[in-house]
Amino acid sequence: MPKEDKFYDNPLKRLGFEDNNIVPSGGFGAVLARAGVGKTSVMVQVALNSMLRGKSVLHISLDDPVKKINLWYKEMFQLLVSQEEISQKKGLWESVLPKRFIMTLKTGEFSVPKLKKRLKDLADQDIFKPDVIIIDGLLFDESIRSTMLDLKPLANSNSACIWFTVHIHRHESTDPDGLPVQLTDIYDLIDAAILIQAEEKGILIKKIKGGSKPAGQEVLSVDPSTMLIKS
Repeated sequence: MPKEDKFYDNPLKRLGFEDNNIVPSGGFGAVLARAGVGKTSVMVQVALNSMLRGKSVLHISLDDPVKKINLWYKEMFQLLVSQEEISQKKGLWESVLPKRFIMTLKTGEFSVPKLKKRLKDLADQDIFKPDVIIIDGLLFDESIRSTMLDLKPLANSNSACIWFTVHIHRHESTDPDGLPVQLTDIYDLIDAAILIQAEEKGILIKKIKGGSKPAGQEVLSVDPSTMLIKS
């Protein structure tokens, strides 16, 4: 495979997932990490890969303003392109930008009915229809299972997969199966889950669920200076 072709492969595929989509249409994916370890940067790389493959990405941020999220995308894209031998770099950013729509909400303002209405408005006005939805900053508390069950028909009706960033804490213990406690009540609803951890070896990405290979068989690392997933 030419080096340029690898640029269009989802970097998480190397964890043992069958294809570049990682999460099927109508399915759920989760990226778990402690604060500041790289949830958003990894999620943006997954989003950029989807955009480069022609898929439309709706990024919903419950923490950061549009300007900050947009900067994440632009900087990560420039870093990705600079490390690869791409024959048509000129105009590539402008060509993929229409594939992304950023929506910001305060944490307390998020609800499934509100999201459903926003998506309908975007579709009715022929503005945007996502293939991938990212919900960044949703609180995974005792109500999360109910929220995800409400989101399931929305994902199916829009033929979109939904990714969540999940904030875990250093002091929290795992459940009896070794899973982060945030996944205990929703494990059956998740199609794919990855964990980002800062260890002595550096920042590592491990698969918790999904794909054909057993969890923990493959491990990826993150360059701490750029936060790019290493090849």
